[in-house]
Amino acid sequence: MSTTASDPLAALGSLPGVPDAVDSVRKAVDRVYGHRVMRRRSNEVTAEAALRGSRGSAALAGADWSLEEVRRRTDFSGEDEARTVGAALRLTAEAGQLLSVWRQSPLRVLARLHLVAAGGATPDDAVGRPRLAGEAVDEPLIEAPLPSAGEVAGRLEGLSRLIIAGGSAPALVTAAVVHGELLALRPFGSHNGLVARTAERIVLIGSGLDPKSICPAEVGHAEQGRAAYVAAFEGYTAGTPEGMATWIAHCGRSIELGVRESTAVCEALQRGAA
Repeated sequence: MSTTASDPLAALGSLPGVPDAVDSVRKAVDRVYGHRVMRRRSNEVTAEAALRGSRGSAALAGADWSLEEVRRRTDFSGEDEARTVGAALRLTAEAGQLLSVWRQSPLRVLARLHLVAAGGATPDDAVGRPRLAGEAVDEPLIEAPLPSAGEVAGRLEGLSRLIIAGGSAPALVTAAVVHGELLALRPFGSHNGLVARTAERIVLIGSGLDPKSICPAEVGHAEQGRAAYVAAFEGYTAGTPEGMATWIAHCGRSIELGVRESTAVCEALQRGAA
């Protein structure tokens, strides 16, 4: 997160191309919220978006299951992929319950998210706390240099202060920065990608952009593919204006693809096919 402006998140919102991405996302979200199905069946759309978002986040973490398989399964213990899908489902279910805490103590929420994701699969003393010096990180998708434990602590505190202070940055920008910073830091020994994408979801809900959580960005991240996700993230880690704008635009496109998915769900419900 490389900017020295007094309101760094707001400054990112003025990068070339970002205002257009913000406007495009806002229009897309407004369209799906205006769908007639949302008047009486929004809970069904929310539930379906949660399932599809969980599937997308798990796919990026290496468990690329079909939606039908995720829907069918009841046991997510056992092999690594099943545990990953289970973790994604648990995190999505938890996200909406943490909004008030997020605004006051983002670090507490991140600790809770890691605890939920780990689900007993990680040694107890490593769950729910940032990693210590010398502790390994299991995050195969992201190969960027790993910041030291001391840098992680400092940057997490900085991120927390920005979130608590609020500001005028668009929700897309804040969500993209939270997502990117957590991916860059990989503060926990495991499940960092899942936690980062859930934190992005929390920002989008809490900001009022997507209060009913029907625009699953995780769907769009997965649809664009792991290679595109990593390439856009490299823009974030580069810290250049162009790189940051690329990452924010990628996150914006992911939200729009999530909107498209939920619009299809609305259409199916309207036809009585779902």
